[in-house]
Amino acid sequence: MSQYANNNLSPLADRMRPNNFSEFFGQEEIVGAGKLLRKLIDSDQLSSLIFWGPPGTGKTTLAYIIAAQTKSEFIKISAVMSGKEELKKSIERARVSLRLGVRTILFIDEIHRWNKAQQDALLPYVENGTIILIGATTENPSFEIIGALLSRSRVFILKHLTEVDIKEIIIRAIKDEKRGLGVIKIKISNDVVELLADLSGGDARVALNGLELAVKAKSKNKGEATITKEDIKEALQRTHLVFDKQGEEFYNLISALHKSMRGSDPDAALYWLARMFEGGADPLYIARRVLRFAAEDVGMADSRALLVTNAAFDACHKLGVPECNVHLAEAVVYCALAKKSNQLYTAYLAAAEDARNTSHLGVPIHLRNAPTKFMKNIGYGKGYKYNPDFEEPVEQEYLPKELKGKKYLKK
Repeated sequence: MSQYANNNLSPLADRMRPNNFSEFFGQEEIVGAGKLLRKLIDSDQLSSLIFWGPPGTGKTTLAYIIAAQTKSEFIKISAVMSGKEELKKSIERARVSLRLGVRTILFIDEIHRWNKAQQDALLPYVENGTIILIGATTENPSFEIIGALLSRSRVFILKHLTEVDIKEIIIRAIKDEKRGLGVIKIKISNDVVELLADLSGGDARVALNGLELAVKAKSKNKGEATITKEDIKEALQRTHLVFDKQGEEFYNLISALHKSMRGSDPDAALYWLARMFEGGADPLYIARRVLRFAAEDVGMADSRALLVTNAAFDACHKLGVPECNVHLAEAVVYCALAKKSNQLYTAYLAAAEDARNTSHLGVPIHLRNAPTKFMKNIGYGKGYKYNPDFEEPVEQEYLPKELKGKKYLKK
């Protein structure tokens, strides 16, 4: 236990940070064998980089590994805590190292937090090679990072880790005696590990923090711990609201939100929105569902609903968590209070069924374009009435003759 006590001075997530690619899980699309970023690192042809992705997906870890693999000095600063003075000190260190033949990787965490002037201050040193910049952001870089800096960097998109990746990370932490929890006899079933991986929402840090808290609560000074599903849920409730994004509860919550809006109950809709948002649901997922609702359940009864929900989706994309909560709330309340009509939805379903059953029917010849003389000679476009040329309503058939008179929209 003494070894664990010493290790315990820093969080498990920090202690288990991978030192090389053999310990790194996930992001195979960018760091797998033969992928672009991996080739740049292995060939030591690195340029400035921007890592864009959700929390806990390995942005900082990748920066550490890259510095180690390329034998570069590594300087990390946080855009939240640091400003121009910190940047000046870092640049001076980089200049000294460069004179000694050592490159410097300057890693700026949450680079989107820096304003335009602060980002502008980086440009000369990126351009002249004083530093290799690696910026990490959870926000869309095209909105949050100045164009000049973005054009001088390669952007790599990191995704939520899969449950398989998270499980591997958890198991490694349980077994590792030097950096992990291996000195404690931990009894934990595969089902419990899967639950922890599922509830972590693709965030390795959440998974490891939850595991560590559960083990601390159960082991005390006994040197052993039996971890149950209840222990995991309790631990995650303290560090991260439980939100089972793959299980039944996820679909129950989105169903409750959808039905509350359909039932014109804005208070219930707000509650279910908050349950999802505060529990860690992807705001873009919620925004997509509300955007769909605007056309499917509100439709032509209030066409403005589509504009409001689309604007909310755009706000979620630009702002991210937590600022976009009020935009989602506005869209949800608007949809809940709007008049409802599913006419568009049912009309499309009816049209789609006919389309599948009558795909052999040709386009009426008068509706066809005639871009060549031959097509014109064989009758393409013949008899078509160009509506703007007529003051009175035009009598003209637009459906195949087999569907003449078919009505999908009920007026």
